[in-house]
Amino acid sequence: MRIAVIDVGSYSCRLSVAEVKESLNYLYEEGKITALSAGANSSELLQKDRMEETLQALEDYMRIVQNLNVDKVIAVGTAVLRKAKNAKDFLKMVKDRLGLDIKVISPEEEGRYSFLAVAYSIRPKGRFCIIDQGGGSTEYAWGTDLILEKVKSLPFGIVNLTEEFIHSDPPLNYELESLKNFLDEQISQIKEECDTLVGLGGTITTVAALEYGVFPYRPELVHGKTIELDRIMFWLENLSGMKAEQRIRNFPQIEPKRAKVIVSGIMIFYRSMVIFGKKEITVSDWGLKEGVIVEEYLKRKREEKGGE
Repeated sequence: MRIAVIDVGSYSCRLSVAEVKESLNYLYEEGKITALSAGANSSELLQKDRMEETLQALEDYMRIVQNLNVDKVIAVGTAVLRKAKNAKDFLKMVKDRLGLDIKVISPEEEGRYSFLAVAYSIRPKGRFCIIDQGGGSTEYAWGTDLILEKVKSLPFGIVNLTEEFIHSDPPLNYELESLKNFLDEQISQIKEECDTLVGLGGTITTVAALEYGVFPYRPELVHGKTIELDRIMFWLENLSGMKAEQRIRNFPQIEPKRAKVIVSGIMIFYRSMVIFGKKEITVSDWGLKEGVIVEEYLKRKREEKGGE
C-alpha cells in the first residue's frame, strides 16, 4: 500500500510518499516554502497571494501522487488553518480545484504525530521532549519509547515571532532582547524534566546543515545529529548580525525564503535549551508527515498480527 501525506503548514507545504508493507520504505519527499501564514498574524486572514502559491504547490504534489500510483492520500493542516478567519474558504478552494480534503488537526494531534516520528526513527533513550517549531505554533511533547505522555502547544512560530519582534534587517539588539524575554516567559511555564531534547522543523535542520557542512541538503546526513548549545549560540550570533540577503549569499544551506525568519527560529531552540538545562539537542528530519505514515504503518502491523 502506498501512502502520501501532505502537511500544509503555516510556513511550508511538504509531501512524503511511502510504501507501507512488511517494512516502511520512503519513495519520495519534497518541501516548498509557501509562507501561508504571512500577514495573517495581524489581519487574521490568509492573504490571496499566499493561498495561491500554496494551491500551486498542492497541485504539483497531486500530480506527483498520481504518477506514483498512490493508494491513499492524507492531507493535514496546522496552526494557520486553525486560526485564520477565512481558512474555510481556502479549504473549499483546495477541495474544488483538487478534490483534496485537508484535515485541520489540533495542536495535540500535531505534537503526537511529531513525537511518533521521532520515537520510531531516532528512538531517544529515557524520557525525551520534542520541540516541533513551525510557522505559527510550537509543540513540546514528552514521552518514553513510543509512549506519548503529554503535549503542550505554544502559540508562536517563526512567522508570527518575526512579524511581531523583528522589524530591522539585521535585527537590532533591543528586538532580539525583547524576543528572548518573551520566549523565556513562555517556555518557563511549560518546562518539564527530560533526558533528551529533540528539535524538529526547517530551522533546526538548516542549522544542522550549516554545522555539518551539508549542501545540497541530504536528510540522512542531518537526521539524528546533535548540536551543542555553544554552536547554537554561535549560529544565532552569526546570522543575527547579517542582513537577510547576506545570509543567503554566505550560506547556500539557507533557502532564500527562510533567511528572513531563521533568527526567530534559532532563538526558540536556544532559549529552550537554556531553560531546560540542556547542553545539546538532537536533530530530527522526520516530523508531522512522517508521524502520520508511521501511525498508518504501526496500525497495519497490529492488524496483521491480530489476523494471525
